[in-house]
Amino acid sequence: MQQNFTTELLVKYLYHETTPSERHAINQELITNYMLREEFSELLFAFQQLPKVKFKPSKTSVQNILNYSKETALEELA
Repeated sequence: MQQNFTTELLVKYLYHETTPSERHAINQELITNYMLREEFSELLFAFQQLPKVKFKPSKTSVQNILNYSKETALEELA
């Protein structure tokens, strides 16, 4: 069976969002397909250049979200 390895699938692979069967197929194709390996290398390089940003909301923001959730959950029960 011929599989179409799109850029989108390679990005999913990069982020570990592929199924085990997709991951296996991509691994096998990366071994034998030079063009796919080159494309993946470019994506990997770009991915490694992205900043590792971590967001931390303020305690007030978290509390507001929790309060809103609690209020709407109570409204649904009524």
